Amino acid sequence: MDFPQAEAVASRFEVLAESASTNAAMRLLSADAEAWPHLSVLLTENQTAGRGRLDRSWETPAGSALAISVLLRELPSQPEAIGWIPLVAGLAMADAVTVQLADHEVGVKWPNDVLVDGRKICGILAESTGSAIVLGSGVNTAMTAAQLPVPTATSFALLGRTCDADRLVADYLRRLDGLLSALRSWGDTDRSGVHAAVSARCTTLGKTVEVALPDGDILRGEAVRLEPDGRLCVRSDGEERLVAAGDVVHARLS
Repeated sequence: MDFPQAEAVASRFEVLAESASTNAAMRLLSADAEAWPHLSVLLTENQTAGRGRLDRSWETPAGSALAISVLLRELPSQPEAIGWIPLVAGLAMADAVTVQLADHEVGVKWPNDVLVDGRKICGILAESTGSAIVLGSGVNTAMTAAQLPVPTATSFALLGRTCDADRLVADYLRRLDGLLSALRSWGDTDRSGVHAAVSARCTTLGKTVEVALPDGDILRGEAVRLEPDGRLCVRSDGEERLVAAGDVVHARLS
């Protein structure tokens, strides 16, 4: 598959016939900063041993999904802004998906899933290398119902569309680069407009949610806002609790 539009946006763009994990490969390659500059991309349609959040395995049949890893070196200097990178990636991918699925509801489920009509079409994983961040995303393109990892997922094919993969990746990279540039320039999520833009796309806000916390507890309540550092504020039993990490289930999907 050719990606002329995406290649024009990326600083370096490599398509792999097969990869165990594009994120793992990019982490190794990132040691060579000259060869792999900011906004370098690895992509495959055949990822055999991908990894999601909480070390979950992520495998898809060949040709059914895109695995995309983007290397970010030009990062915001403020620690709070760094925490927004998975959310920014979700917003960028949601905007890219909307271009091709404009007649559907596309949004971001905190912290890093892109949903179409309430069903997951893309997951995102950000991993630090120390001096850079590898941003991985997996987009369900041609996946059939039988191939879905969970019943609450979806794909372009199940929505009756053929994904223009080149345009999707190009649109994603442009939006991602623009949002990161705004964060770097303005120094915070409010003045850059990132907080408002992500909040507007975040389908978690205003919903009753269950959050599976890292310690095994379940927090139930209403998701009310995103904090300046990207944490989710949940109002439960009259108290507001801030969540830095956890799996969120929207009540209507549980």
